[in-house]
Amino acid sequence: MALKDDMTSAPQTLLQAPTPALVLDEARLTANIRRMEGHLAPFDVTFRPHVKTAKSPDVLRAVFDGTGPITVSTLMEAHRFAEAGFNDILYAVGIVPSKLDAVRALADAGVRMQIILDDADVARAVADAIAGNSGITVLIEVDCDGHRSGVVPEADELLVIGRTLAEAGLLGGVLTHAGESYSCEGADAIAAHAEIERAGLVRAAERLRAARLPCPIVSMGSTPTALFVRALGGITEVRAGVYIFQDLVMAGIGVCRPEEIALSVLATVIGYQKAQGRLVIDAGWMAMSRDRGTAAQRVDQGYGLVCDAGGTIIGDLIVTGANQEHGLVGHRDGTPLDLSAYPIGTRLRVLPNHACATAAQHPAYLLTDTGGAVTARWPRFSGW
Repeated sequence: MALKDDMTSAPQTLLQAPTPALVLDEARLTANIRRMEGHLAPFDVTFRPHVKTAKSPDVLRAVFDGTGPITVSTLMEAHRFAEAGFNDILYAVGIVPSKLDAVRALADAGVRMQIILDDADVARAVADAIAGNSGITVLIEVDCDGHRSGVVPEADELLVIGRTLAEAGLLGGVLTHAGESYSCEGADAIAAHAEIERAGLVRAAERLRAARLPCPIVSMGSTPTALFVRALGGITEVRAGVYIFQDLVMAGIGVCRPEEIALSVLATVIGYQKAQGRLVIDAGWMAMSRDRGTAAQRVDQGYGLVCDAGGTIIGDLIVTGANQEHGLVGHRDGTPLDLSAYPIGTRLRVLPNHACATAAQHPAYLLTDTGGAVTARWPRFSGW
């Protein structure tokens, strides 16, 4: 699939790009996409990629041809992707009645909308507001691991919510997100958590069906569990998002290798802290984000792992500190750098801890080939 799109204002090479800038490695991007496709191919499930990290129709068109299905985490994402032609959208954040007008407007424009909830009172309010709307389906969010939100599979409230939605012609099934998988480490641990996720969700679906309530959709997923799940019996749909890019948190739990991370921030050496033997770059937390998601892992990557301009990791160099527009680069153990190896003006790239948070700081991706040429500038958006 061709990965070419908007070249508006794109420099010809990374050496010409203003810094800081968000870089997307085309070869790594494609490899990450193909890996997910290959892993899920043996299973009879729908794949619904999550676009909350990408926030760019151009990136999503590299994932697949077509108009969906996709997952969003904001209604702005839903609107922007609908404008780009995507017409099967799951808004995977608990709905509240005040947001129903926006959902209804999307459905009226021809988008197949799915929303989620986990509260009986909200279910009644939603049923009163949109009963019989054929363009909107409601999924019950299920909590399989205590990570965030949802009703537990054995809760009485599951059936109360299910009956309320079914009577209004809105019940579409169940959904979960096993966010605790991000605390696992290694293939076996992640696969075991994927089974916890699968089994809990399927149990919720079975309880609804036993109560003669419809449950055609059984949707699970996170990047770790989607890539390491070994059985998907009873599941109809899998979701994942950060797999497109990967990041250092994913590398820290064994989901990918740092060399497979497709996203980086291009920066320039602008000075030195000579006494400490550290570089100063023009990418601080406004470019990298304040995310320190690797701090609790076995290897702390600071504010990001440092690469040369071509994307090759430079030993144990990390961004050790960050101010708003300044980053400090040094060895992980604090050993002073040979500053003469990095003249002022040197270009570096920094792999992010959390791809979602880092990408959110930038207005566009610079898509690059293996030779460092910029082949496209893909705009992205932010906001709610």
